[in-house]
Amino acid sequence: MSEPYAPPDDPTTGPLSGLVVVSLEQAVAAPFATRQLADLGARVIKVERPGSGDLARGYDRTVRGMSSHFVWLNRGKESVQLDVRSPEGNRHLHALVQRADVLVQNLAPGAAARLGIGHETLASSRPDLITCDISGYGSSGSYRDRKAYDLLVQCETGLVSLTGTPDTPSKVGLSIADICAGMYAYSGILTALITRDRTGRGSQVEVSMLEALGEWMGYAEYYTRYGGTAPARTGASHATIAPYGPFTGRDGQTVTLGLQNEREWASFCDTVLRRPELCDDPRFAGNADRVAHRAELDTVVEDVVAALTGDELVARLEEASIAYGRRRTMEEFSTHPQLRERHRWATFDSPVGELKGLIPPVTLHGRRPPRLGRVPALGEHTASVLAWLAEQPRNSHRQGAHHVR
Repeated sequence: MSEPYAPPDDPTTGPLSGLVVVSLEQAVAAPFATRQLADLGARVIKVERPGSGDLARGYDRTVRGMSSHFVWLNRGKESVQLDVRSPEGNRHLHALVQRADVLVQNLAPGAAARLGIGHETLASSRPDLITCDISGYGSSGSYRDRKAYDLLVQCETGLVSLTGTPDTPSKVGLSIADICAGMYAYSGILTALITRDRTGRGSQVEVSMLEALGEWMGYAEYYTRYGGTAPARTGASHATIAPYGPFTGRDGQTVTLGLQNEREWASFCDTVLRRPELCDDPRFAGNADRVAHRAELDTVVEDVVAALTGDELVARLEEASIAYGRRRTMEEFSTHPQLRERHRWATFDSPVGELKGLIPPVTLHGRRPPRLGRVPALGEHTASVLAWLAEQPRNSHRQGAHHVR
């Protein structure tokens, strides 16, 4: 068993400690990217509009009155309210940018340039600055000015056409286009930081939701382009492997099982189904045959599983070394034994009191896990950040970074 989570005494000891990130961000994609940086110790200054702030603050009120999206995406950041269109607010914004190592924005197309913080404008005065622009469709092309929301990008990439049952296309239940764009922005920023360390020069990082999610559609696109047909919608089953999907025991427990090769198929027939003669059935001779006869195969498996409890099915799968997963509810995920045994949950502060969340999934062995930072109230750090700006000389944008969490 791993050692329990123990936050370090010094909150500035993360791998990115001393890095200043200024972000004009909304919703999911950019906040997800910058939260990863904050978790690693970067000082993330989140610029929000006065009064309402990040629109994700109003998505719901499920976390003791706070938005679940906002709590998830914004721990460890400092919130500064600025009217960036006003002369005074824009002046403060430019002062922040002059102190930043990284500038992140997912504003409407063209908005950064209008505010005077486009990469082209900043390149001459801050050649070491890393800028990261996140958009729906990219900075060029006929779609560049279109609004882009997660579900719309799921549709544009063809993901919705592959997800759901044969009768009903469905969206993925999470903001997957936003999340993958945020992760590519995060990895792009880290790449730019490594490049700057080697060359002394910053980079312009650009990520579009369409291209990010499009990368994740790679297998399906190859399958369709060269196979002539798209992978079928198969609900919770695998489109191109069988048996691979959910089966429900007599006690109502649903277990999803998956096979990857012929050795496993033989073991599955012998130990789980206890029908070794199926190994010689020509309908199920190879995976392609099993997929072609999926309905018949599923009936065979269902007949066996219907006589077993979920635990009895799991015992047979364990004996046969067949991969499986229990279909858990969100409540059951919150108490998952593996996460508990590996001490993956930690508490963090917020305006509504102490909350619990998962620590970052990348474990750097030999280093203690990062402290989970506080979720900021709207404008909580405006005064302290402006005071920090006033006390810093203009040419020391990479000095004096400290955490206000």
